Amino acid sequence: MSEAIVASGASRSSFYAGMRVLPKVERSAIFAVYDFCRIVDDIADDQQGDRASRAGQLDRWRRDIDALYAGRDAGQANFLRSGVERFDLDRRDFEAVIDGMAMDVERDICWPAEAELDLYCDRVASAVGRLSVRIFGMEREPGLDLAHHLGRALQLTNILRDIDEDAMIGRVYIPIEALAAAGIVPSTAQQVAAHPGMDPAGRWLAGRAQRHFEEASRLLASRPRGLLLAPRLMESAYARLLQQMCRAGWAPPRKRVRTNKVRLILTVARLLVTG
Repeated sequence: MSEAIVASGASRSSFYAGMRVLPKVERSAIFAVYDFCRIVDDIADDQQGDRASRAGQLDRWRRDIDALYAGRDAGQANFLRSGVERFDLDRRDFEAVIDGMAMDVERDICWPAEAELDLYCDRVASAVGRLSVRIFGMEREPGLDLAHHLGRALQLTNILRDIDEDAMIGRVYIPIEALAAAGIVPSTAQQVAAHPGMDPAGRWLAGRAQRHFEEASRLLASRPRGLLLAPRLMESAYARLLQQMCRAGWAPPRKRVRTNKVRLILTVARLLVTG
């Protein structure tokens, strides 16, 4: 399963909770960006369509993004126009998201090298963050840093939570370096997911995610300019999700860890008070 941060239940709940408090114009632009991500993510994850047809659908999105930035009729991308123009959104970030989805369409990703996984995370998560921080009104450098670290932290947390679901469709996003450190010689997605060494492999990747959370938390604590409730909420909700998984471990059989909705509501209330 490709992992744009809108793809999972936890991200949807924390995302919508945070975005609803944005001013109307920013809220509309953010929802448009995330609708785009959801649509192309659905193309990448479509298990019924063949690879050629799914690649063709992504290519159509590339052409429509080209048309959008050229000022022409953008077809299915027309709904993005208002946000693109008002917030000067970078076309390269939309293209990066499509490129990330294309990685899932080209082949079922299995135990990629860490560098390839980092590229994938940049495309399907941090690129979404780069679009978002412009809408939030952040200055360039802290915005790019936050998108880099928080996007990767959320993405790696999703990967760690969705090991079994991904394996069912023949994908393993855990990097080969983590598997090698845990003594796992991969052969099939199901074999890797069921391997008793998945706990140390999961903890290896969780360490990377935790470092990104720490950097994102440091950036947010510095109180940069911008509308930061949404990223603060997602950082809080997902860091807690990672902590829960670390306590439970990744040894099979795994029980899927879920976001506590009551706690999420209380977090929203606390952030609204503390600013």
